[in-house]
Amino acid sequence: MKLKNLKLSFAALLMTGALAACGNSEESTKENDTSSEPKQEEISGTVTAAGSTALQPLAEEAANDILEIYPNLSVTVQGGGSGTGVNQVAAGAIDIGNSDVPAAEKLEDQSKVDQFVDTKVAGIAFAVVVNKDVSVDSLTDQQLQDIFSGKITNWKDVGGEDAEINVINRPASSGTRATFEKTIMNGVTVDDSIGTAQESNGAVEQAINSTPGSISYLAMSYLVGDKQDSLTTLKIDDVEPTTENIASGDYKFWAYEYMITDGEPTGATKAFIDYISGDGFADKVKEMGYIPMTELE
Repeated sequence: MKLKNLKLSFAALLMTGALAACGNSEESTKENDTSSEPKQEEISGTVTAAGSTALQPLAEEAANDILEIYPNLSVTVQGGGSGTGVNQVAAGAIDIGNSDVPAAEKLEDQSKVDQFVDTKVAGIAFAVVVNKDVSVDSLTDQQLQDIFSGKITNWKDVGGEDAEINVINRPASSGTRATFEKTIMNGVTVDDSIGTAQESNGAVEQAINSTPGSISYLAMSYLVGDKQDSLTTLKIDDVEPTTENIASGDYKFWAYEYMITDGEPTGATKAFIDYISGDGFADKVKEMGYIPMTELE
C-alpha cells in the first residue's frame, strides 16, 4: 500500500513539473512573439507640397524630421504663394497646398471647393516691418490703410522723420497679403501702383533690409533666431505680435496655416499632416516662430 502511494505521488510530481514547464514555455513564447503587439504602420513614397512661403520653413523642417519615424518617406516642399499651392492641388500636380487662408479664398475653380479639405496645422502671427532707419514704433489701422492705399507717402505724417515711405507689397496670389487685407485694410483697396511687390516672405525681408524708408508685412517665422533684430517690427495700435496677444484677441494680424488636400488626406499625405500638427513636433513649431495648434484650440 505504501509503495502504491509512493508511485502515485511521484507521478503527480512529474505531472506538476510537466505542466509548469509547459506554462513556462508558453510564457516564453508569448514574450518572444511580438506578432500580437501593435506595429507602427509602414509609410513610404513621396509627398509633394507647395504654396505659402509663410508656412514653407516649417513644412521643410517637418519634411526632414519625419525621416526619423518614416525613413522611406520623401517629402518635397516648394513655395509659390497660397493661391499657387491651392490651384496646383486642383490641377492634380501636387498632394498638399500650403496656405495662409482656406481653399475657397484662392481656388479658381469654385466647383471643386466642396471636395477640398482644409486642415489647420499651426498658427502664424504676421508683423508690419520697416527698415531700421524708420523711427516710428507703432501705427494704427487707419495709418496703415492710408499708407498702403497711397494717401500717406511721407513718414512725417505718422510721427516719423521727413522721408519718403517706400511701400513693399505682395502679389494678389499671396496668402499673407490676403490676411493683411482682411485684418488690417478692412475693405480699403491696396494701391498696387505705388512701391514694389515681392513674391515671397524671404524676398520681402531682403527688400526691407536694403531699402531706406521701406514698409511691408511679414510672417513672424522670418523674424526668429539670428534674424530677430534684422528689421524693426511695429506694434499695431500699440499691441505687439505675441502669442499671448493673439490668444487674448488683442492682436488681429494673424492666421491659421492650412495644408489643403483634394479630399480627406490618406496614407503618406495624412502621415505628414498629422506629424506637423501633432504634439511631438509642437516644440519645433514654437521654436520656429509659429503657434502650435494645442495653444489655439
